[in-house]
Formats: sequence, structure tokens, C-alpha cells
Amino acid sequence: MFKYVSQLKLGGNVSTHSVQQEDKEDSLQEENQYTTEPDQGSKRLGVLSCIGLICNRMLGTGVFAVSSTIYTLSGSIGLALIMWAVGAIIAISGLYVYLEFGSAIPRNGGEKNYLEHIFKKPRFFVISMYASYVFFLGWAASNSVNAAVMFLTAADAEITTWKQRGVALGILSFCFLINAVNVKIGLYIQNLLGIFKIGIVIFISITGWVVLGSNKSYKTDNFHNAFEGTENATAYGVVNALYNVIWSFVGYSNVNYALGEVKNPIKTLKIAGPTSMIFLAIIYIFVNIAYFAVVPKEKLISSKLILAADFFDIVFGGQAKKAASVIVGLSAVGNVMSVIFSQGRIIQQLGREGVLPFSNFFASSKPFDSPLVGLLQHFIVCVVTIIAPPPGDAYNFILNLISYPMNVINLAVSAGLLWLYWQRRQGKITWNPPIKAGVVVTTFFMLSNVYLVVAPYIPPTTGGETVYKSLPYWTHCVVTWGIFAIGALYWLTWAHILPKIGNYELVDIELLGDDGFWRKKIIKKQLGDLDSASDSLSLGKFASGNKTHSDQGF
Repeated sequence: MFKYVSQLKLGGNVSTHSVQQEDKEDSLQEENQYTTEPDQGSKRLGVLSCIGLICNRMLGTGVFAVSSTIYTLSGSIGLALIMWAVGAIIAISGLYVYLEFGSAIPRNGGEKNYLEHIFKKPRFFVISMYASYVFFLGWAASNSVNAAVMFLTAADAEITTWKQRGVALGILSFCFLINAVNVKIGLYIQNLLGIFKIGIVIFISITGWVVLGSNKSYKTDNFHNAFEGTENATAYGVVNALYNVIWSFVGYSNVNYALGEVKNPIKTLKIAGPTSMIFLAIIYIFVNIAYFAVVPKEKLISSKLILAADFFDIVFGGQAKKAASVIVGLSAVGNVMSVIFSQGRIIQQLGREGVLPFSNFFASSKPFDSPLVGLLQHFIVCVVTIIAPPPGDAYNFILNLISYPMNVINLAVSAGLLWLYWQRRQGKITWNPPIKAGVVVTTFFMLSNVYLVVAPYIPPTTGGETVYKSLPYWTHCVVTWGIFAIGALYWLTWAHILPKIGNYELVDIELLGDDGFWRKKIIKKQLGDLDSASDSLSLGKFASGNKTHSDQGF
């Protein structure tokens, strides 16, 4: 079997006869090593750019939109703040798990690379599941909905179901078109809106501390007996509160997707990741302290997505609520721009690798030198995600539908890292990346994700505790496993049934492109034609300047 992964050897035999003869001695010497040749393309991202990548992705609308829900589910001010602290600790532990993988595999691709390197058998199973996860989830939908609510609030318009959907679809369409037609303008808008996001959370934090130190009439007594109501918290409420918190920290691994373009990636990861996480974790808690210092408990429950606007209305009055709504709405638009930008490229990359059906179609960059088809695919999924949920449930459903499968992926990644530790302990592999999460941190992250995956099946004890108005509490869990089941069925059809019917096998090779970046390519090799794939490589059919090596999985 002809299979290639660049200099990533865990033992076993070399696949192709020619490569086997050439690399036989090296394979025997390096069979227990686990190293990866990094991307060799242009390095454009420094420390500040990477901090910006993380902060821009993480600082969407979570801290503006979910604090009301977190308080409601927690039952008290004190427990709500603890939820934010716990969520930050989970996110930081996850950050170090991804930093370890990133320092070991310094290439573009993120968790896709890590899952492929850990779970090699059955062949193509993990990439099929991951493709389904990426293909069917509308990541940009939730902040499109949130931006719509903010802009409608700023306009003093009644927030009806179809007004919310209509404005959300308009925002989504705008972001799609900008990213599809002119990438440079899209990046400029993202960076500009990023300034608004950072400015507003710092301003809210400072305002909160000023109020706490003053005798303003609107200063609340929420911090007196701060844990009153904690006894009403349940496992269901806590886990959904954590989902909302973790949603606000999504993006701590954003640099890993572009790691091949990072200057001095190990040093940059060590600085950019912890700096961004610690800054935002502190800011998030400060913002919530500001909310609790100003907004009465009754309004905390009723504010829902417009808590930040209510905060400004109470403190500044006049047109402040409208101004705040516009700023938070623009923050949401910035996040939509960022998410669509990245998701379109992930779809395009899956097309380039040959994972998706009609791969050449999805891999295309025509006609605007952008991943138009990948962007369009994500746009369509987001449209369905916005329209499908019943009125009142759209935002929470989308949020949970993103968070739950992400926790499943994080569980697989962290469990995989523990598996690597075990293999190293047994002397079967050499695993010594420059950045290490360690067994304790990795185990904590894995157990946190076990809880987040299992706990949503515990039914709410009261009707007021459920996060949905019309949908069953387990809806997002069932939809998640349905999406993964589609990936499994696709794998069965694509990697087994069709090759058996067509008398071929799928072969994955890795190519070093002209731009210096490694790319995996999955091709068909007719059975009995042992040298067809290597012949194609030697003729330069797929790329120039490529290498071939072999890899035997776990």
C-alpha cells in the first residue's frame, strides 16, 4: 500500500517498493521517532499577529450575549463568576494541549492534523468524521443572529422572528460576499472591528470598577450574599452555563490553523497563546463584575442577548443603549467575518485533499482568487441553521450545536495525547515536543470534556431551567451524533464500498507544493497497478519538488 506522511514514522514497513529499498536503513533507525517536517512556506505571522488572531476569534459576542443566560442557569452571582473562572481554567488547559500538538506538528491545519496522526486506523475514518463536522455546522450563524438582535435593538424595532432572521441573513450575505469578492477588504474590516471589540470590553471593565467604588444611585447590592440561590443549581444548569462560558473562549487554538505561516512558531506559541488567554480571561471576569455591579438581578434574567446594551442604558442613559447595541452588533459582524474567512478555507482544503465528493469543485479558487465554493457551502449551511430552529431557540440551539461537537473533538484530541504519553512510557514512540501540557493538565482537560459530553443528557429538573423554549433539551446532542453518523456512512461508502466496486484503493500521499506548504492528497490507485501512484508523482502530476516517506499508524 502506498501511503505517505512526511518524516512521521512510528514503526512498520515502507509502503512502496522503490521507497522501501531507498529508505530501509533509515526506517530501521527512526522507527520509534515521532517527528514532522514543518511547512517551508513564507512566514508572515509574528507574535503580535498571532495574539490578534486569537483575540479576534475569541472576542466575538460571547461575553456580551451569554452572561444573562449563565447567571440564570447558575442561580447566583457567585456561582456565575465561578463558572467564568472554571471555563477559563478549562480553556487554558485546552490551550496547552493544542500548544503541545502545535509544537510537535508545526503545520497549517489544527486539530485535523492531530486527529489524523493519532487515530490512523481505520484509514480515512477520522478525516471523514472531521469533514462531516466541518461541512454541516454553521459556525457563523450564531453571531449573525446576535448581530441582528443588536441592530434591531439599536433601531428601536420590535424583535420578531422574521425580522431577526431577515437581518441575520443580510449580515451573513454581506460577510460572505466581501470574503468571496475581495479578501483584502474583508481582512481590513476584520482588523478594524477588532479594535472596537477590545475597546468596548476594556471600557465596560473600567466603568464597572468606577461604579463599585462610587455611591451611584444605580449601584446594585448584587455582591451582598453573592451565593444566594446557588442551592437551586443542577448538573443540567451548570453544564449549560459552562457551554456558554466555553463558547466565549472558542478560538484559543486559532493560530494552530495557520502555524505553517508563523515566524519562529515555538517561541511565538509560548508567548501568544498564554498572553491572549490570560488577558481575555481577566477581562471577561471584569466585564461580568461590571454587569453585576450595575444591572439588577431581575433585569439580568430578562436581558438575554442585550445585557451589554442594558448596562450602558442604566449607566449613561439617553442614546447609550443604542450606541452600545451598534458596537456589540459590529463586534458580532467582525466575528462572522472571521469565521466565514476560516471555514471557507477549511472546506477548500478538504476539497484539495480529495476528501469531499466533487473535490475539484470545492478546491477551486475561481473566479476571485478566493475559496468561493467553500464560502458558499458554509453560507448555505448557516442559512439553514438560522431558519430551521423554532422562534426563540435559534441562538441557544446554534451555540450548543457548535459547542457540543467541539467538546467531542476536544475529548478525542486530549485522550489521544494521553495515548501518546502511554506509548512513550511503553517505549514504543519518541514524543518530546518543545511545549508540554503534561499528564495532569491533559487529564483535567479530558475529564472536563467527558463531563461536557455526558452531562447534557441529564434532564432539567424544572421547566424554567431548560435552555430551549420549544425544543427538547437533548436536541443539539442528537443532531451532533447524527452529523458524525453521516461522516461514518460517508467513510463506509467512499473508503470501502466504492473502491470495492471500482476495483481500486484510496492512497494518501503528501506533497510539498511550490509555495512551500505540505499538502495531503488522496488519490485512487487501481488494484494490480503497483506503481501508478509513484509514477504520477515522478511525472509531477500533483506538485513539483515533493518528497515521499512512509508511516505506520498505531
